[in-house]
Amino acid sequence: MSVPTSPDPRPAASTPSTTAPPAPTLTSRSILGMRVDVTTYADATARVMDWARSGQARYVCASNVHMVMETSDSAEFRDVVNGADLVTSDGVPLVWALKALGVPQAERVYGPTLMLHVCEAAAREGVPIALYGGTPESLEEFVVFLHSHYPGIEIACLIAPPFRPPTREEDALYTQQIADSGARIVFVGIGCPKQERWMAAHTGRLDAVLLGMGAAFDFHSGRVRQAPPAMQKLGLEWLFRLIMEPRRLWKRYAKHNPRFVGKFMLQLLGQKVIDRGRTAGKG
Repeated sequence: MSVPTSPDPRPAASTPSTTAPPAPTLTSRSILGMRVDVTTYADATARVMDWARSGQARYVCASNVHMVMETSDSAEFRDVVNGADLVTSDGVPLVWALKALGVPQAERVYGPTLMLHVCEAAAREGVPIALYGGTPESLEEFVVFLHSHYPGIEIACLIAPPFRPPTREEDALYTQQIADSGARIVFVGIGCPKQERWMAAHTGRLDAVLLGMGAAFDFHSGRVRQAPPAMQKLGLEWLFRLIMEPRRLWKRYAKHNPRFVGKFMLQLLGQKVIDRGRTAGKG
């Protein structure tokens, strides 16, 4: 069983010692029609924990270029993401986009790291969690990781759904298992856009906060390597993942990345034209 030996995988500078109170409102920007919220690890964690403690049905999306382009290609999926209670800037290019859209304080809130902050708070406050996604083996390894790093964390439910779409009966069974477990936070790791659609469909059926975490289970259990911090800061995490999994990912990046750059440049240009028109009108 492969478990990371690092004593703490979180960036020291962004690990909160306490759960800070969330701000009452969020600043948001539309990137190609998809809402992205300006938040921090402390703020996002505080919101999740506040919702979880009171048993509210909410869902959180961690957005990147892939998600933006999926929403750009599908109005139905755009409604799914825009309907989330929190949409974080998971990808560095989205942080750059937020800054270009007039939010200089924007920072990255990376899904796998946010997950660790939430697990830390959940362990400290005794809030039970559930894991939905991965394989039985990957979940077992991730549970070892969680117990090692967050002693006392209550993992109320583990579900490794089939990679095919579950049947109606299977879905009802899994949903009931999560509900019966008493979990107040559910980490969903079945990949974009499946996990976002699953969360939107199930948020009204579970009194829990659902967080779409993508490959976070495999990252933290050591099954899949994460990009080095330097590549992440440069916005090259996609390149590292492409090198690691070229056959699976090359079509996604070839399809989405160039279109994102082109479409966002057009969005910025259009915004500048609008701003100039407003300035001229005031004059």
